[in-house]
Amino acid sequence: MTGIDEQFPEHRKEDPVSMAYAFELLASQVWTTDDLDTLPEDSPRRELIDGVPNVSPAPSRFHQSIAARLNSALLQSCPDDFDVSQGVEVRISKTRSFIPDVVVTRAKATFVHYAAPDEVVLAIEIVSPSSTLLDRVTKPAAYAQAGVPFYWRIETHDPGHVRVDTYALSESGAVYAPTGEFTDVIELDQPWRIRLPVADIVSPVYRTES
Repeated sequence: MTGIDEQFPEHRKEDPVSMAYAFELLASQVWTTDDLDTLPEDSPRRELIDGVPNVSPAPSRFHQSIAARLNSALLQSCPDDFDVSQGVEVRISKTRSFIPDVVVTRAKATFVHYAAPDEVVLAIEIVSPSSTLLDRVTKPAAYAQAGVPFYWRIETHDPGHVRVDTYALSESGAVYAPTGEFTDVIELDQPWRIRLPVADIVSPVYRTES
């Protein structure tokens, strides 16, 4: 599919209402990552699911708090050959592009705006009511097929009982095998030796309410 400017030259990026209409016209077509690159810089960030653009609702305060605390905690313990960040786009293929809540990449990775799957060590998704199917089924399947070695899913439907489910690629390399379910302390040997109390990624505001 050609970019939005080529298909709809009458809809200018300076006109948000006109551009929104153009996006609606494109919604039924197959998008590629090339189309993402044509979007205005101030447009909502989109993920691609087999060519279908997906814009998630704004994350809750609780969701953002966990992401920030987890990012900080992993940065404190990760070795120098890894890096931890948030909001990094991972381009699985021309028609699949995801933005994990927290992502660990190889320090030698050279990406600027988006990472390739072979640069990603660990993808972490925090489950929201609107993302349950994506985070439990669609994304882990795609990450595994792309060869991302590790995947974590954080279940947060009850602020007082956060659970971290961890996975690693199976020997076949095509699917993930579970490596643990943690509600107290996350203890893993890979991708590096990690010992992280689950309470450390939950703000005292929510721990007090539980």
